Amino acid sequence: MRSVLCLTALVATAACAPRVPDSGAAAVMASQRAAQQAAAAQAPVSFGAPAPVAAAPLGADNQVVASSELAALGIGGAGTADPVGPPLSAIAAAPVATSNPGISDENNFDAVASRETIESDAQRRAQLAAQRQIVMPTAVPQRPADTGPNIVEYALSAPNRKGQEWYSRSIFASQRTFERNCAEYNSPDAAQRDFLARGGPERNARGLDPDGDGFACGWDPAPFRLVATGN
Repeated sequence: MRSVLCLTALVATAACAPRVPDSGAAAVMASQRAAQQAAAAQAPVSFGAPAPVAAAPLGADNQVVASSELAALGIGGAGTADPVGPPLSAIAAAPVATSNPGISDENNFDAVASRETIESDAQRRAQLAAQRQIVMPTAVPQRPADTGPNIVEYALSAPNRKGQEWYSRSIFASQRTFERNCAEYNSPDAAQRDFLARGGPERNARGLDPDGDGFACGWDPAPFRLVATGN
């Protein structure tokens, strides 16, 4: 009971004690801390030189990779791999051909004189003469009589040129018939031969000459006339 009364008295005494005024020490400490941080941020940063590292030879005991492992990989010592192929200095350059063996040098006096003598050259020319074959001309074969009309003679004897109307034609001549019938011949010469064999321009069989120039399917006598005149 006594202890309870003592505790109650202490609480009452603390409640009645005057409040300690705020002296502003916390604000001053915060301002100093901010100033120190700003000064540290603006100060230049310097780094010291790295500590030297001592390199150990491959044969040292403290090496990271053992010598046996390096030898198994073919690195260092007796396990070094042999070079592949000869060195570049031992490779001989291929000779460059300075002349074409397929071209004859018979017109080169120095080349012939270096390998031929008067006797050997005469013997070689005699061998070439013995191998020569002379072909005698033969008679020109006769033209068969059943070859049909001669379009060369017709070209030289025709009085007009291609496209110049010389024979009268009907105004009802069919262009479609002309194109269809001309398509059956493999050349204008073949069409002209058949045209002449069927009666020529006077009959105009099959309608091969609709413009009346006397030439079937666009046949032109000009090349034959040019050869005959020599111009």
